[in-house]
Amino acid sequence: MQVHHHPLVCASLGTGRAITSYAFGPGDDISPKVYIQASLHADELPGMVVAWYLKRHLTELEAAGRLAARVVLVPVANPAGLNQQWFGAQMGRFEMRSGQDFNRRFPEAGPALALELKHRLMDDETHNARLIRAALREHFAALMPVNELDSQRIELMKLACDADLVIDLHCDWEAVAHLYTTPEAWPAVEPLARYLGSEAQLLADVSGGEPFDEACASAWRYLRGAFGERFPVPQGMTPVTLELRGVRDVSHEMAARDAQAIVDYLTHIGMISGDAPEPPALRRPATPLAGCEYVHAPVSGVILHRREVGEAVRAGDTIADVLDPLDDQLVPLVARTEGVLYARHWTRFATAGMLVARIAGEDAARTGDLLVP
Repeated sequence: MQVHHHPLVCASLGTGRAITSYAFGPGDDISPKVYIQASLHADELPGMVVAWYLKRHLTELEAAGRLAARVVLVPVANPAGLNQQWFGAQMGRFEMRSGQDFNRRFPEAGPALALELKHRLMDDETHNARLIRAALREHFAALMPVNELDSQRIELMKLACDADLVIDLHCDWEAVAHLYTTPEAWPAVEPLARYLGSEAQLLADVSGGEPFDEACASAWRYLRGAFGERFPVPQGMTPVTLELRGVRDVSHEMAARDAQAIVDYLTHIGMISGDAPEPPALRRPATPLAGCEYVHAPVSGVILHRREVGEAVRAGDTIADVLDPLDDQLVPLVARTEGVLYARHWTRFATAGMLVARIAGEDAARTGDLLVP
């Protein structure tokens, strides 16, 4: 295991922070690479514990000579957000200085790489893949951050940009295990969904806002669109965001199971040598992210849930009520979509217009920025 510290731009004098990464397995540029990070939203802690269990697994696997890939692990991907405490509450999703989501606005490399590589690509897919990975490393190494948030985004991209597989560990408010990936990557990701027991598999080429996993894969997608008819450009990178249930689902037992699921998956796809167990049956089929219904409260009041996360619902079902005890009003929140209720807000008091729950449906009815409720 190699330990590296990646300093960030200091937000203020005497407040320097750094991202810590752990590297396991082969150190060459020929072996495949896996990148795994946790808690990019700093108040989402299940992934941080899973990463700690993974570090123990990877240490043992490296000592046994079983790692067929370079694995880079970042258990704490957002030291800046981890430090944001407000009267005892952790504010880990948005940077308090700018109001920006820590998992948005990651830099896009595709157009710059297209200009650089347009006369260097060949008819050899392996050659092109190595050329693109080298160009990605050079591109992000040359970026000059202007503040701490900018430098955190760039450092994470430098660590992940040349990986074959990127796994970003998150969680929701209250939720069942679910994941986000692209339609192109779904066949490769499906066994991971099986091992994890994922209850919703949400697919989109572009979800909007440049989240980390999409930014990692976007250069490959852009180059295929620009040059795919003339030169072979591989998929290059498989991106997936795993949502490890809810913010309170933090325990040894769950983290150990999730870490083992990831190890089984890496073994299944050959990144770890050995025999993996047969993947369990897929719990629910993949659906488009554009098919998700975001259920909002039309009025303010106390939220009284009628359905639990993980339940299948039909259009017309009341999934919750909003109670106004002053006017004796009970306003039902009615699903318009058939699907699985995969996530809901952890708070039990709604302001008018607040997002309360999300349902994964099959019909792609939404457009635009699909991650914005």
